[in-house]
Amino acid sequence: MHEVSTASPLLGRPDGDRRRTLERRIRWVVGATITYNVVEAVIALAAGAAASSSALIAFGLDSIVEVLSAAAVAWQFSARDPHTRERVAMRVIALSFLGLALVVTVDASRTLLGGHAAEHSGVGIVLAAVSLAIMPGLSWFERRTGRELGSASAVADSRQTLVCSYLSAVLLLGLVLNSALGWWWADAVAAVVIAGFAVREGVRAWRGDACCTPVAVMTRAAESEEALVGSAAPPRFAAVPVTPCGCGDTCCSSR
Repeated sequence: MHEVSTASPLLGRPDGDRRRTLERRIRWVVGATITYNVVEAVIALAAGAAASSSALIAFGLDSIVEVLSAAAVAWQFSARDPHTRERVAMRVIALSFLGLALVVTVDASRTLLGGHAAEHSGVGIVLAAVSLAIMPGLSWFERRTGRELGSASAVADSRQTLVCSYLSAVLLLGLVLNSALGWWWADAVAAVVIAGFAVREGVRAWRGDACCTPVAVMTRAAESEEALVGSAAPPRFAAVPVTPCGCGDTCCSSR
């Protein structure tokens, strides 16, 4: 006997107690992300100023952008019906992506053109390593929860967190290469690549393309197909048409 899913194959979004549980999880992970990024920003900016490291300063500014993105999701999920604030939250996340790309590109270009070599920063190396260990987990948890909930903004914010983990890897590599081999340009070149990725995600978030197929739909494709072909939606689920992207809350429809 198959276990009954709490998410509708038509809606792609759970009902009742499961939905409230997922919304609490989103609020928790967003709160954890904001707290960590505030601490990260303070440490990165202080260490960057001490070592004259443009990469560390850019990383600290990225943490501030990450806080803005997470705060947008926190604001959305403080509403009685979070989906009513989806569009505004997506706009804020998109702008935070584009702002991140601008900051990183300007800083990396200044480093490359100026030929400025930063001093060794042990604090920066430790911070980058810790962030690289923590951020992917936060991103995965929020993305998985957002997919099951059918929330485009939560998924988009998880991508913002993932970009932060990429930047952590770039920062760590750049600081280590600078300290060990004197390759002052390594982190700046990699940062430009990450900025390009951030632009792409920002455009997707602005268009609403961050919407995703919920986990329950992917893991029970066969059951969903049978339900769509042979019967109506189960009584416990609300039958809402699926949008082309797989979400039932119209978060991917044209704005």
